[in-house]
Amino acid sequence: MKIALLGAQSTGKSHLAVSLATHLSASGLHVHRVDEYLREWFAIENRAPTREEQHHIAQTQIERVLAAPAHALVIADTTPLMTAVYSQMVFNDQSLDALALAHQTMFDITLLMGMDLPWTNDGRQQLVPHMRETSDKKIRTLLGQTNRPYQVVYGTGEQRLANALYCMGRQTSAWAKQLLRSEPPTRWSGPCETCGDGSCEHRLFTGLLTQIANP
Repeated sequence: MKIALLGAQSTGKSHLAVSLATHLSASGLHVHRVDEYLREWFAIENRAPTREEQHHIAQTQIERVLAAPAHALVIADTTPLMTAVYSQMVFNDQSLDALALAHQTMFDITLLMGMDLPWTNDGRQQLVPHMRETSDKKIRTLLGQTNRPYQVVYGTGEQRLANALYCMGRQTSAWAKQLLRSEPPTRWSGPCETCGDGSCEHRLFTGLLTQIANP
């Protein structure tokens, strides 16, 4: 089982990856977390990558997912699809789209981070806060080209983790049903950006039911 976490900058991908890995490991699952290679790259180079370096970043992310233990539940803190989006936005370059889309189809579950968290600068941002919406739209556009379902996760703290688990629990796999709450998240009457109901987003995981039930 492979789970991909996607989202614009400062939408909580890495925090949720750690929370999910901790929670699922405590439940007895063998979890392998693949962290975002761009963070490691930036820590070494202390600068944003050039257009020519984007392919290396995407390819390394792919290789680290492929190197995960065969029987582990893999949680990927971003995928090359995010590198492709940044290449589009920063360099007007779509050359990584095909690579990113092909790799994305490897994932059984894709969770897209909602835009309800405040933007924070971690010192390596390539995009400014108001461009998060554009990034989110481009992510959804590329995901649409995969013809694979995804769900969007909202909420803060424990609520975000619970909503992510609920989204995953819409699958038929036995391990997910044992881990997740039996009742759906509270349906909100407020604005969409504060909604905790993962089922109100388009593209639920119904297309993955047969695949996960019969791996």
